[in-house]
Amino acid sequence: MKCRSLALLALIPGLVWASGPRVEMQTNMGNIVVELEADKAPKTVENFLNYVDDGSYNHSVFHRVIPGFVAQGGGYSEAYMPLPTHTPVQNESGNGLSNRRGTIAMARMSDPDSATRQFYFNLNDNLSLDANVQAGYTVFGTVVAGQDVLDKIAAAPTSVDSRLRTSDVPTSPIVIEKVVRIEN
Repeated sequence: MKCRSLALLALIPGLVWASGPRVEMQTNMGNIVVELEADKAPKTVENFLNYVDDGSYNHSVFHRVIPGFVAQGGGYSEAYMPLPTHTPVQNESGNGLSNRRGTIAMARMSDPDSATRQFYFNLNDNLSLDANVQAGYTVFGTVVAGQDVLDKIAAAPTSVDSRLRTSDVPTSPIVIEKVVRIEN
């Protein structure tokens, strides 16, 4: 009887094995598939998917890579020119998701509600970025394939870049060639 009940539940779409939208990030170092948490970070996921759908993540780069911390991208072209942004999204860092290895979160300025298009992958458990007394950084998805690609990205040599006037910039561009929605 128990097996029959489980089999019947499996026939009801979305009831047992519901999952969020997925995107595939095709990079020059390999592909990364991310499952988005639209139920826990609806505004952030909508914002991210707006950039995916309008194609503006295509041919952007990972401009900041700090091994054991984060790989940040989505904000600059291959020529390291800032890319246009949409309206900033409201911070949703108190959503119960944590900045753990293999998650994706929104980068922002000191204003908690300033995230636009830049995101980062956590290369380690970065619990100090979670919401506590103050707003944290909004986690909105989890890597479901391609963690090995992120590990390769984390191992890429970096240096100071005069165009961005910052350190931790990959010496050879790590290009996000295309980001597309995929079927679950």
